[in-house]
Amino acid sequence: MNETLNVPKAELHCHIEGAAPPSLVRRLAGQHGVDVTEAIDGNGKYIWSDFTSFLKAYDVASSVFKTPADYSLLSETYFRMLAAEGAIYGEITISPDHAQAAGLSYRSYVEGLAAGIERAKTDTAIEGRMIAIGVRHFGSASVERVVKEVIGNPHPLVTGFGLAGDERAGHPANFAKAFRMASDAGLGTTAHAGEFGGPDSIIAALEFLRVKRIGHGVRAIEDKELVRRLVDEDVVLEVCPGSNVSLGVYSHLRFHPVNILRKEGVKVTLNSDDPPFFGTTLGKEYTSVAETFGWSFEDQMAITRTAIEAAFCEPAAKNRLLVRLDSAKQDRGGN
Repeated sequence: MNETLNVPKAELHCHIEGAAPPSLVRRLAGQHGVDVTEAIDGNGKYIWSDFTSFLKAYDVASSVFKTPADYSLLSETYFRMLAAEGAIYGEITISPDHAQAAGLSYRSYVEGLAAGIERAKTDTAIEGRMIAIGVRHFGSASVERVVKEVIGNPHPLVTGFGLAGDERAGHPANFAKAFRMASDAGLGTTAHAGEFGGPDSIIAALEFLRVKRIGHGVRAIEDKELVRRLVDEDVVLEVCPGSNVSLGVYSHLRFHPVNILRKEGVKVTLNSDDPPFFGTTLGKEYTSVAETFGWSFEDQMAITRTAIEAAFCEPAAKNRLLVRLDSAKQDRGGN
């Protein structure tokens, strides 16, 4: 376990509202007069039992974030937690639809989050970026509106665009225009697929959205040709093992395909998704996967390198991160 502590980590897939510690949600609920008893139990844990109740608890927890300062506190809290576990880089998925529900403009939402990321960076040197997402079950017009908002209000820390929401709602073809707009504007693109949807959902995302990163994507293992395609096309999977086990996609971590996918040559990264909901952290993901599948220090370093190389950040930032990663390897070699 100490071995994992020494591995510089990087995360590409974490929903910022889903990263809110219950203690922070309770605190803000008190300030804003929001009742969160249906979402958080007496032991300070989120209450949910299946995907539907998870989404409900998620929405209740998200509802306490009402001002730019609230979001700033959330992002600072999360990035400090990441840094404390040895992370040097993190991308958070941000939801303009949640901001709108809170009565916030997209611009003030992003500025609040960015202020928290910058404060955490000043103290811990962690780099952070944001990926704005459209929600597929809200329909193509909604997703296109989000893209236009992102493009029309550029921010240096918003470097990506993604698609989340119910995989069973809306074929990727419906969102091709939105993704074309995002790509043309220079944003990195990613899409959730292959979590609750099967291999076909991944193939459709690759065909119609032209993404080089897939959120989850683990059910590619069910289609040998697709696995070969992921390898051939250098597609990176944002794998969230703890999330998959918690939500019942796999019954136990030892049955999770992350290790087989990696052995087949697929580029995989480790991520926490909605960490406090699933009783995990990025550090725990590295530790549990390494212990379950016998990954060495070098294996874990390779996972971080894959994440940094696939990161939606400018080349100068990427180079700085790779220098830090190489430095950590040399330090260990010298001990």
